[in-house]
Amino acid sequence: MLKVERSANGQVIFTLIGRMVKEDIAELERLFQSESKVRNRILDLKDLTLVDRDAVRFLGHCEEDNIRLKNCPAYIREWITRERSGK
Repeated sequence: MLKVERSANGQVIFTLIGRMVKEDIAELERLFQSESKVRNRILDLKDLTLVDRDAVRFLGHCEEDNIRLKNCPAYIREWITRERSGK
């Protein structure tokens, strides 16, 4: 189960809490669309405990779309890097 908390102070921060799987991606995309005019969008991953491959790919695409990943756990960062390099 994924919980999303939103905060704003000149930037919009979405804190992801819990487990993120493929089924959560559509809802996150809707949230991001609603904030598309905001320049500084951040995903805070400090409380993200588990992800699947689709979630990792999604997070990689977020970075490509200039959404910053804050407090990204090392295993997720490494997985994103591997996905980008096709390994």
